[in-house]
Amino acid sequence: MLTFGVIGCGSIGGFLARLLTREDEVLAGRARLAAVAGRDPVRAGALAAEVGCDAADVEGLLARRDIDAVLVCTPSGTHAELAEAALRAGKHVLVEKPVDVTPQAADRLIAVARQAGRTLGVVSQHRFDPAARLARTVIESGRVGRVTSVMTELSWWRGPSYYASGSWRGTPDLDGGGALMNQAIHAVDLVQWLAGPVVEVAAHTARLAHPGIEVEDVATASLRFANGALGTLLATTAAYPGRTARTAVNGDRGSVVIDDDRLAYLHLAAEGEDAPAYGAFGAADQSAAYAASLVGDGARDVSGLLYQPHRDQLLDFCDAVRDGRPPLVDGSAGRQAVAVVTAVYASARTGRPQRVDSAVPANDERERGTW
Repeated sequence: MLTFGVIGCGSIGGFLARLLTREDEVLAGRARLAAVAGRDPVRAGALAAEVGCDAADVEGLLARRDIDAVLVCTPSGTHAELAEAALRAGKHVLVEKPVDVTPQAADRLIAVARQAGRTLGVVSQHRFDPAARLARTVIESGRVGRVTSVMTELSWWRGPSYYASGSWRGTPDLDGGGALMNQAIHAVDLVQWLAGPVVEVAAHTARLAHPGIEVEDVATASLRFANGALGTLLATTAAYPGRTARTAVNGDRGSVVIDDDRLAYLHLAAEGEDAPAYGAFGAADQSAAYAASLVGDGARDVSGLLYQPHRDQLLDFCDAVRDGRPPLVDGSAGRQAVAVVTAVYASARTGRPQRVDSAVPANDERERGTW
């Protein structure tokens, strides 16, 4: 049994607190919630009362000897600072995405986790969607052949009330960026898990529908992967009224498409199969044959989030602590996603292609806002 504390009582902190305290046979006996903490004691008290645990301040939560692990669910630019404090207090740490807003902050955090001998993970629950797991399996097995191209599109909408719901939202210091850093970082992590690391980007960003924010609401990028595949990325919170996120991985013997976290298309060539000279134009979809194996728990939180992917990531984290292994999404994976996002921003700023920084000295002198 791993006993958790949650730091941050906003939307994601509340969701994870409810996940840890709901009746769930899978989680039973594996994880429990002892306390929540936040900068607003009234809000922390309300969440604690809702889920039936203790309320504390951050220092008090980290001092508790019965808490084994901490979930950090605060504004993005504060993640590394709070996670480092938790690691130094002897806790294992699972950080909400992104791991922080710069690769340098991620490097510091990874180093502290290594020195402390504690497990560090980053929430990236879409790796635990059944469709994503199937896609990873068929790509890794070589059944799609050589991966040739990747397309990922996140066309969402966020209204003014979303950005007004927290003073940190839409700010470069604490949000780290806009549609790409906050929302599409999940897609950036997923495509690299499926197709391998991105090594170079060429990008543009713009703020077109939200004049009151300081960051982008549209980002586009051309991607080059380490294996030679090419890709495209669109991330926007300016697509009214909001559509689904979609990722396609194409190979020379098969293709797989995930739309709204579901398998939307799959074709894997049979031995000796040869498609028509001009292609199948979307025909020959085999996804229905896998539908029965992809049925998952459809229970949703009041926030609208599915419980199952986050639950499965929590279980993986518990297993990692028990077995002394890295979790599926460790600090390095979180860093790689942030490195791609910051390379996109650098390319958009300079107007030139940008290499993705795979190793950065742990020396971040950026001034931050205070959480």
